[in-house]
Amino acid sequence: MMRPAACFAALLLMQPGSSLLLKPDDPEWSRPAPEQFRVDFETNKGGIEIEVYREWSPLGADRFYNLARLGYYDGARFFRVIAGQWAQFGINGDPAVSKAWRTRALPDEPRMTSNVRGTIAYAFKDPNGRTTQVFINLRDNSATHDPEPFVPFGRVVEGMDVIDRLNAEYGERAGGGIRRGQQDPVFAGGNDYLRREFPRLDYIYRARIVASH
Repeated sequence: MMRPAACFAALLLMQPGSSLLLKPDDPEWSRPAPEQFRVDFETNKGGIEIEVYREWSPLGADRFYNLARLGYYDGARFFRVIAGQWAQFGINGDPAVSKAWRTRALPDEPRMTSNVRGTIAYAFKDPNGRTTQVFINLRDNSATHDPEPFVPFGRVVEGMDVIDRLNAEYGERAGGGIRRGQQDPVFAGGNDYLRREFPRLDYIYRARIVASH
């Protein structure tokens, strides 16, 4: 019988987007998202479902839709969890893939809604710097995040209790935020590095589009 880890590795090899992950210029990554859709994240702690609203952030929604649809987030670690503040993920576990996407930035968009508890937005360091990393607000962060602006593009509709239970023991040490300038080891070593240095990080088994409107 195949062990769970081997089953998961085999599943990733069969993902329809796996051959495209190293080709961010492929037209397949430019599909427009539905006006509203949900993404189901199967994690080691349980299920999380995020509803995305394209009117809140068309470019951000399109990017998230295609990243989830084609398997970019499969296997990703929640590498930055600050209890009661944020839970961040979005660096692919394969260094070659994460490097290919690291500078694929989106233009800024106007913020349409506030960074309240349960909303999800892209992390960024510089203007026009959104790529693949996203965070979920674990509290109302509107006072500090709205002026930046961090632009929410969706909200958690199921599994907020799962997100609240994500392991926060490592804090900023497992890569931290983009602005801390400590992510190079994560990009260079991928999941092998994170498993070795931060073995109790929680992670995503698989993300998939489950509904659209």
